[in-house]
Amino acid sequence: MSTPAVDLARNRRILQLETLYDLLVVLHGHRSEEELIDDLLQRVCAVLDPAAAAVVTRDAQGGPRAAATVGWPARAPRPHLLLDDPLWQELLTQGRALERRDGILAGRPFRSLFAAPIQHRSVFLGYLAILDKETRGDSGSSFSEEDRRFLQAVAAQSGVLVDGLRQVESLLTESERLQEEIKVLRGRLVEEVGGRRIVAQSSAMRQVLERVERIAPRGVSVLVRGESGTGKELVAKLIHFRSGRPGPLIAVNCAALPESLLESELFGIEGGVATGVRARAGKFELSSGGTLFLDEIGDMDPALQVKLLRALQEREVVRVGGSHPIAVDVRLVAATHHDLEASIQHGTFREDLYYRLKGVEIELPPLRERREDIPHLVRHFAAEFCAREGIPLPRLQREALALFLRHDYPGNVRELQNLVEGAISLADPDVDGDLVHSLIGTAAAAGPEALDLDTVLSRHIQRVLKMVGGNKSQAARLLGVDRRTLLRKGY
Repeated sequence: MSTPAVDLARNRRILQLETLYDLLVVLHGHRSEEELIDDLLQRVCAVLDPAAAAVVTRDAQGGPRAAATVGWPARAPRPHLLLDDPLWQELLTQGRALERRDGILAGRPFRSLFAAPIQHRSVFLGYLAILDKETRGDSGSSFSEEDRRFLQAVAAQSGVLVDGLRQVESLLTESERLQEEIKVLRGRLVEEVGGRRIVAQSSAMRQVLERVERIAPRGVSVLVRGESGTGKELVAKLIHFRSGRPGPLIAVNCAALPESLLESELFGIEGGVATGVRARAGKFELSSGGTLFLDEIGDMDPALQVKLLRALQEREVVRVGGSHPIAVDVRLVAATHHDLEASIQHGTFREDLYYRLKGVEIELPPLRERREDIPHLVRHFAAEFCAREGIPLPRLQREALALFLRHDYPGNVRELQNLVEGAISLADPDVDGDLVHSLIGTAAAAGPEALDLDTVLSRHIQRVLKMVGGNKSQAARLLGVDRRTLLRKGY
């Protein structure tokens, strides 16, 4: 037959086991070491009834990391006092739990004290101490062997929990660091598309790429606007590659084909429409499941704009000479350097097609408005060209970069790339590939005129025109500029 004393001991043991279970389950949910330590102390006090208790952990440098106390008469001791106390040194020396009589811990006198180290894998992380057992009912005035075993079990489990929290914290910190590093890397060479990199050091280009990241997974049509040579096709490729669409990316330059050919190129043609004509699919069919990029959409003939609008609205096409509609699943990205709003006013571009294309609009800044990118672009184009040609990379001194920064680049990034490649090609190997000598040497060859980049560009354009026999259209393509740019410059 059980007695009240036996029942009390059994209930106390049950409470201890339940508390240990709680430590295993509940405390894993804490987000910080401070929360863990505070909750830990409250649970220990509820089970062991000490007049005072303290728990403290230290950091990698030996200083206090987290601390909690109860039962100090005036105010809680500062955490460093708990680690400066001789008790901590004894625990470190002995490496096991200690019991003391009639002493002082961090300014508080005690009659009895029991302390256990918090450790994990032989690393001492702190300690847990209880002082002066409260006498309640038939309990004694000192801590029992059962109390001491319980405290040691709690301290051992706390070591695992503290170590786990610190590992999680370390992983989160490392994750945040890597995320910041990724942002920095994206700020310089953000994306590589088809072997080509989009350089975005400037805030304007970073905003463009952030916009691309948001819209790429969606099926919305995109209108990319910007001057010639700003990289509209590269952005279209990035949108496609980030979209996750399984189909291909197919590009069509609307300004490069007459209306009759462009129609069959887009929608396909049936066999027998004309002598010798075979049936073939158009770019809409070929890009189904993927992305169709229509470059220079502003140059499309108004009559063809009507057919394009119908194809986008109905999501089907009819081949030239055919009568049966063909369903297509195409994500459209269009690009133009024209002022489409002005074209609408002049009646050369349909307003309804404009709004169909303009699901989301992305405006690419001209190179003159993102000069922070020029040095990075120069280095990138130089490295890319030299690797392709198998030649040594020239020195890129500050003076050379300063020359590149002076120009406004009406042909934008494409013009800069051609200038870099031209300068490297003309670099004197006897001057160890010095790009400055290459740039200013071409300008100085004719006499003591100003050694600025405009002079260098002029010489470069003249050499290209001579190489193609004066053909301005061919020279413009090689230079990466519009033919009208050459005419405007007087060539």
